Order: sequence, then C-alpha cells, then structure tokens
Amino acid sequence: MEPQEIEDAVAELDALFAPAAHAPVDISDPDWLAKLAVAHATPLAERLGVADRTTAVLSTIIDRYATGDDATRTTIRGLFDRYPSFRWAAHLPRDWRTAADFRARLIHLSARDQGADTRDELMALDALLTRARDLGIDTDPILSEVAAMSSTVDRYGTGSMRHLLHRPRP
Repeated sequence: MEPQEIEDAVAELDALFAPAAHAPVDISDPDWLAKLAVAHATPLAERLGVADRTTAVLSTIIDRYATGDDATRTTIRGLFDRYPSFRWAAHLPRDWRTAADFRARLIHLSARDQGADTRDELMALDALLTRARDLGIDTDPILSEVAAMSSTVDRYGTGSMRHLLHRPRP
C-alpha cells in the first residue's frame, strides 16, 4: 500500500467507527457498565464486518512505523491524530503469545503517541507488559527498541512516549 492508499483506508475506517466511538454512554442507567461490557465483547471492527481489513491496514501501518525513518513515523503518528475513531477502534487480534506479537502491540502503542489520554495508554502499556512477562517474554530489549523509534514530544505534560517507555516499572 502506498501512503495515500493507507490514509484513504484509515479515513474510510474512521468514518465507519465514528458513530460508535462518539456514542454517548448513559451512566445514569444502573446497568450501563454491563451494557457496555456486552457491547464491547466483540470488537467493533468485527461487528461491522471490517475486521480483516482493519487488521491488514493496521499491520501495514505497524510495519511501516517499524521500518521507516523519523519522517515516516511522524506521518503515521499524524494519521492517528487525524483519525481518532480509527485510533480508538483499530486493534490487533486480542489473542497473542509471542515476543513478535508483543513487539507489534508496543509499536502500535508508540504510533498512537499517547492517544487522547496518556493515562489510558499507560494502562495499556502496563497490561501489555504484565501479559508479556506472564508469557516469559524478555520485555527490556523490545521496550528499548520501540522507545528508540518513539516520539520525544511531551504532548500532555507527562513526558514523551519515549520517556514513558523508559520509565521505571515494578
């Protein structure tokens, strides 16, 4: 896929995901959390019939991010900024078990560059690290590799993505 084809695909998927991404959640409903859990039991891309396409586009983006230069990575981070519904809904398959799978998910996290809320991304990072360590994956070299390709811009006053990947962990 050429860069414009990638952006076109991301824009189309973003438009498909936007209604769900922006749907209000009625927290005054006593069953709101249960309803939300049911609604999200199946990934949105799967419910919309675009799971394979979403995974293919996201995998291409992750590969380009991993193999590209700084300008390519900056462009990819811009895609995630311009298309927030895609950023919110596009994920790799939930089941993963290998160091390569962990690396791909960490690169995806780096490309999102803190998303809309650094706290959410830190929780995602901690969950990835916990799972990787539970699987016996040596996370340190992968963290270092992905940190080196990550942004040095402090977007929200909590440090850059590179800094967040290098922060001490228990």
